[in-house]
Amino acid sequence: MLKFTKIHLSVMVIGLMFIGAVSKAEVIHIFAASSLKTALDKALEKYPVRTTIIRISYAASSTLAKQIEQGAPADIFMSADQDWMNYLEDRKFIKSGSKFDFVGNRLVLIAPQSASFNTVNLTLEDLKSALGNGRLATGAVNTVPVGKYAKQALETLGFWSSIKTHIVGADSSRSTLNFVALGEAQLGIVYESDAKAEPKVKVVANFPQSSHALISYPVALVQNSKPEAVQFIEYLKSPQAFSFFTESSFVFVENVK
Repeated sequence: MLKFTKIHLSVMVIGLMFIGAVSKAEVIHIFAASSLKTALDKALEKYPVRTTIIRISYAASSTLAKQIEQGAPADIFMSADQDWMNYLEDRKFIKSGSKFDFVGNRLVLIAPQSASFNTVNLTLEDLKSALGNGRLATGAVNTVPVGKYAKQALETLGFWSSIKTHIVGADSSRSTLNFVALGEAQLGIVYESDAKAEPKVKVVANFPQSSHALISYPVALVQNSKPEAVQFIEYLKSPQAFSFFTESSFVFVENVK
């Protein structure tokens, strides 16, 4: 017959209390643009509310918005552009009054770290020289935010008609980054924060802000989101959480230049 000492019984009680606490923990689902991953993962590590489980799904904003529209269980949506946030808001998937612009970003031209050049002047001649017969990776130009910004910039600078046949459209900004990091594309157009997160690439040019729409990341609660989601949004607005984003080259929206 098993005999339990007071110590054994105390351990069992503590264990049961822990299991009970875990079972009562609320799960919050965040759907976030893939370019937020490095900073958001770091911010999540320091989230002080241990009674809430945070699960983050990363993908292109277009993919996430469509999943929410189809009924995916999301509490918070963090988009890389206004268009896909507006898409959900117009269809009543966003909680009224909860949307705000979180951070801003910049658009850059990258090359593999092994490339023989370190800078590319933003002229058609220099861009084509750096590209050669290679490929220029960015997001899908009609749907993925970084690709849409890239197309706007290339059109504004007068390069689009000459460069478009070299474009490889990826499903997200991070996929674009991987193409270049692995040497599968000679050049890429990504966010500055993405370039900083990948040591196998280097920034060779910065696109002027005037060449494309303002890059801002709106954040909002999804309809029927759990009350605990508000806590996480308030944490994101704190100086502690925001510091992880500035370290990753995100900026205050009003400071994008």
